Amino acid sequence: MTLDVVILAAGQGTRMRSKTPKVLHKLAGRPLVQHVVDTAAGLDNARLHVVVGHGGETVREALSASTSDDRELAFCEQTEQKGTGHAVAQALDGLGDGKVLVLYGDVPLIQARTLDTLLEGVDEQHMALLTVTLDDPTGYGRIVRNGSDAVVAIVEHKDADAKQRTIRECNTGIMAMTSAQLQRWLPQLSAENAQGEYYLTDVIAMAAADGVEVKAAQPSSPVEVEGINDRRQLASLERAFQHRQADRLMAAGVSFADPERFDLRGDVTVGRDIQIDVNVILEGQVTLEDDVVIGPNCVIKDSILRRGALVKANSHLEGVEMGEGSDCGPFARLRPGTRLGGRAHVGNFVETKNATLGDGVKAGHLSYLGDTEIGRDTNIGAGTVTCNYDGINKHRTLIGECVFVGSNSSLVAPVTIGNGATIAAGSTITRAVADDELAIGRSRQVVKQGWQRPVKMPKS
Repeated sequence: MTLDVVILAAGQGTRMRSKTPKVLHKLAGRPLVQHVVDTAAGLDNARLHVVVGHGGETVREALSASTSDDRELAFCEQTEQKGTGHAVAQALDGLGDGKVLVLYGDVPLIQARTLDTLLEGVDEQHMALLTVTLDDPTGYGRIVRNGSDAVVAIVEHKDADAKQRTIRECNTGIMAMTSAQLQRWLPQLSAENAQGEYYLTDVIAMAAADGVEVKAAQPSSPVEVEGINDRRQLASLERAFQHRQADRLMAAGVSFADPERFDLRGDVTVGRDIQIDVNVILEGQVTLEDDVVIGPNCVIKDSILRRGALVKANSHLEGVEMGEGSDCGPFARLRPGTRLGGRAHVGNFVETKNATLGDGVKAGHLSYLGDTEIGRDTNIGAGTVTCNYDGINKHRTLIGECVFVGSNSSLVAPVTIGNGATIAAGSTITRAVADDELAIGRSRQVVKQGWQRPVKMPKS
């Protein structure tokens, strides 16, 4: 049976006080609605329909840019904000003859297993409703049951009487039914209520009147169904999401100095016995093999850290592969295209870009290595710069094995330095250096005997 998932993402979100549509505000580095789309796309046989309104074109562009080619999204536009029932109605023409699931673009933490459970019992005699029991139900629609404990209606908070407001079981807005049921009930909705809107929740009473049983289910945690209306709620769900990620990683063999001070903004694959200190941010696609250690205040994006790699404090890595037993930092910046061999060492205040450092290479401090390839066991002295840019084009520097580059050297690309060569400290190298040669490119030192330093003249 087909499954049509209708995601409501048309609201303006005035309490966010932002020009950005609410559903495009980010949680863990991804738009709120993207979280919902990704979860819904994982359901069996799901076809996704996104109802847009405020900032609709921006929402379309954002989702189209971040959605894989094999996942098709259908967009529907709600030009007037007339309630959830009216929003779902915009997708009616595109629905199949199977099940329909209604989700919300500002409820990002809903889990696939919860939705699978909700969908299990949906057929022509049953629809499903996700409810949640809250200590403080203020503002939520209340679940009304009859004497047999069957769900018969949902009453919005503003329309509820005093007795109904004591009910703690609340509507999450997430529901599932057959397409035929939805097609039958939606045209019957009325806007005669306190808000003057077409409430999707009114289909519950219609189901009861038609003899369709409403099967209620609840999420494993209330945080799954929390919506975001303001920045405070956004911050709260950010921490809830990150706590969930940290729990998952600890179960997989990762130790955190403090799991409350960790952020994952993408996907990470982990081995065992990994140690992560405080204020570490992982972004994009990251792989951490066994025994990796990451110090405090590091940002690692789209990178692979092989077994035993060590990232010291305050380092920033993007598009990097660190070899087994290699280390970098503190205060290292490894930019895209950097590859460190086994046991390679990149020290404090070293920047690399599009650079391959072979096994055992050492660049201890204060250097820039860009568009370069460095052979095994070479030592790069402090202050070394590969001068790779001529103002128009980038050029490569090729450094062989077991080379010693003295401190404060400038290697002007394109240039090749052979195996075993030595570059004297303070040299500017503009021509190739052969194997085992010593290259000295300094200005001659001049010493003037008896020279008198200028004296400051008195003011007249």
